[in-house]
Amino acid sequence: MTSPDPDGERARELDRLILHSWSKHGTTNPFTVARGEGVRLWDYDGREYLDFSSQLVNTNIGHAHPRVVEAIQRQAAELATVAPATTNLRRGEAAERILSTIDDMAAVFFTNGGADAVENAIRMARIHTGRAKVLSHYRSYHGNTGAAVNATGDHRRVGNEFSTGHVHCFGPFLYRSEFWAESEEQECERALQHARRVIEAEGPSTFAAILVESVPGTAGILVPPAGYLQGLRELADRHGIVLILDEVMAGFGRTGRWFAHQHDGVRPDLVTFAKGVNSGYVPVGGVIMAEHILDTFRERAIPGGLTYAGHPLAAASIVASIDAMREERIVEHAAHLGADILGPGLAALAERHAVIGEVRGRGCFWALDLVADRATREPVDASVVAQLKGLLMERGYVPFAADNRLHVVPPLVMGDDDARAGLAILDEAFAALS
Repeated sequence: MTSPDPDGERARELDRLILHSWSKHGTTNPFTVARGEGVRLWDYDGREYLDFSSQLVNTNIGHAHPRVVEAIQRQAAELATVAPATTNLRRGEAAERILSTIDDMAAVFFTNGGADAVENAIRMARIHTGRAKVLSHYRSYHGNTGAAVNATGDHRRVGNEFSTGHVHCFGPFLYRSEFWAESEEQECERALQHARRVIEAEGPSTFAAILVESVPGTAGILVPPAGYLQGLRELADRHGIVLILDEVMAGFGRTGRWFAHQHDGVRPDLVTFAKGVNSGYVPVGGVIMAEHILDTFRERAIPGGLTYAGHPLAAASIVASIDAMREERIVEHAAHLGADILGPGLAALAERHAVIGEVRGRGCFWALDLVADRATREPVDASVVAQLKGLLMERGYVPFAADNRLHVVPPLVMGDDDARAGLAILDEAFAALS
């Protein structure tokens, strides 16, 4: 038996100095990661794992992609940091690359991550309209800064409600419908009517924005029914409301298109991004805006900014990431994985294991809704999910779990054989769970 790596022991010892997100200090036992390459991670004892979490669904291009690493190294030697008010070629190239992935948008406002991207999108909408209220979904997550966490609908909002002007409604989710719907068409129609009535009851002239994730991610990978996003677009147009689509998790190839809303042919006013734009190699996010929003800030200064906005290391990593994704056809590969391997493979698992109540998703963005009873759709409790996570880690599979769900969200560069290997591990773990 080999002795533990001293670096791993030291990492665990020093981890006690860190207060981890969303946790009580001293109660966590985090996975200790030494290095990553492609779709694999290694701990300090040399054990290898397939990363089916993409960490927090952000390493779209995989770990340590050589082209992105080299771009960061080259930029660090040339210009490691520069003030956000300056002009820098790499920053401009990053904006150019981002705008090349989306139609009819005019400019990019850079931030440090997804939460402050949402924060600034809300600010822009409020300034553009002169109104305050923001409508968002209960089943959503938009970040953990002031307005973003209030726009969030899930339980993490509670205890953080310090900003004002936030109104919530239920978005479509047929499997656990709030509207007694029996079809996707009914769910879409009734969810839109619900949103319409909330806006009417709150006063249409008071709303600055409708803010939704194009595909709600942490809430359960809830692919919207056909026509829903377009219905929100029509509702926003009717009342002069800005439509903000949050693509922080779903964007940059995750669903098999550059942006998830492109599946629906909808035109947003503002789009927030982070995560997959450079796979999180350097912290970055931002807001993509349409021309009419940009016009508001041609004569009026935007009242906000960040020291590291458009950081040159982040900009270099964006340029390299998007170039590599184009040349290696990574977005197209994500669509193939979803249509030909993950989608059919997960459906086959659901046929074999009664604990899987529903499979939903597209591209490399899937969720398994785990139930104690398929007839009642009662969710499994936390102990079942914890047991499943342990079984997967034992088998060298890094999972992403939330509430009663297992999300299957590998890097978009995962090969077909590795994807099939991951499905085989899932099959084994579910069998052991039963």
